[in-house]
Amino acid sequence: MKIEAQQFAAGIGNNLLRALRKEDWDILKPLLEEWSATTGAVLHEPGDTVRFAYFPRGSSLISYFVVLSDGRAVETALIGREGAAGGIVSQGRLPAFTRAEVQVGGPFYRIELNSLEDAKNRSPTLRHLFARYADCLMAQIFQAVACNAVHSLEQRTAKWLLAAIERTGTVDLVLTQEQLSAMLGVGRSYLSRIIHSLKQRSVLETKRGRIAVRDASALRQLACECNAAAARHFRDVLKGVYPVDT
Repeated sequence: MKIEAQQFAAGIGNNLLRALRKEDWDILKPLLEEWSATTGAVLHEPGDTVRFAYFPRGSSLISYFVVLSDGRAVETALIGREGAAGGIVSQGRLPAFTRAEVQVGGPFYRIELNSLEDAKNRSPTLRHLFARYADCLMAQIFQAVACNAVHSLEQRTAKWLLAAIERTGTVDLVLTQEQLSAMLGVGRSYLSRIIHSLKQRSVLETKRGRIAVRDASALRQLACECNAAAARHFRDVLKGVYPVDT
């Protein structure tokens, strides 16, 4: 019998885990480690053996980066309380293709991949749920590839900021312009012009080490459709997971 997430996982802080059946949560919960990390912590680099899957809780965020030969790192996916990072559908430990880095520090659950595989072997419904999440994450990455190819820097900036405030639940982001320009794969001078324009229109406010969204409605009008497209796929495949109040 299914039991609503609030009845057995109050305060869990991760929507993907809250979507589990009671029976699957009972399997997984003893294997999860409560863990915390600070902003900038690197979970793995390309080529490292991935040992854990990580579930951001609350406002915590993880970014995946592709590291180029000249040392630049460009963000390919942003993961918050709607999902997980690491070998969520792999068969045990495998080498990483990307860098995984904590974008906003805070609490997480993590689980060793061998333990996760044991849990999935015990429950087909647990395995299927994580497979559906992997499909949603792939859709998010596909959409990001198209976005980077055709949408303007202003649209992409607005999209990223909206994605961050949806996942963290706050409009005051601990984020520098240098960090944002690196994640978007553009020079700081290009992004500075966009940020200046958004400030002039009272959409954003910048503080030392922070970017605060002052008019989320205006930001949505400026953003491309890519966040909404990813959210629609989440709703079709994993209803209630992307992102809703915890």
